[in-house]
Amino acid sequence: MKELHPFEPFIDNDSQVLILGSFPSFASKDVGFYYGHPQNQFWKILSTLFKEPEPKTVQKKKEFLKRHRIALWDMVDSCMRTNSLDSSLKDIQVNDIKALIQKYPNIEAIFTTGRKAEALYKRFFADISLPMYYLPSPSPANRGISFDQKVSEYRAILNYIDETKEPIAKKSPIESNGTNTGKGERTLRKR
Repeated sequence: MKELHPFEPFIDNDSQVLILGSFPSFASKDVGFYYGHPQNQFWKILSTLFKEPEPKTVQKKKEFLKRHRIALWDMVDSCMRTNSLDSSLKDIQVNDIKALIQKYPNIEAIFTTGRKAEALYKRFFADISLPMYYLPSPSPANRGISFDQKVSEYRAILNYIDETKEPIAKKSPIESNGTNTGKGERTLRKR
């Protein structure tokens, strides 16, 4: 049976970066929020970046994200799967990332966690003119890169967050017909 994404995007008008994963793990579904597996390094990486204690509860995680103007969502809206690994995702339907960006135009950059999220973004949303960056998966299954290397890669997020900045109305990076607005210098970053 097809499985639907269990969470709404975590985003508000102050969000400046959007981090996109692939699809919540079974542990995340049980906890009721993104990156909920106890061995997932996502929250440890972010807390290291911002030099804060790691948030442990869903409420503390939400407060952390709001304070640092970070939005979270996933690429996959529905799929079939047998386990929590990205390689098991089949019959994928993607979320409407364009509509989200249009609704929240203060997003400055998009970050994908893991190769599956990156590949889906490039396949379906390459015409979005915001910069996009690949981040290594924080999953406990990703043992090919050290924690310090992950923190180093995630540091790119800091280039797009200004916690003192007042939210301003901006033109959406996607025109109403869904085409690129012509900001060629703000296309996907190749990795």
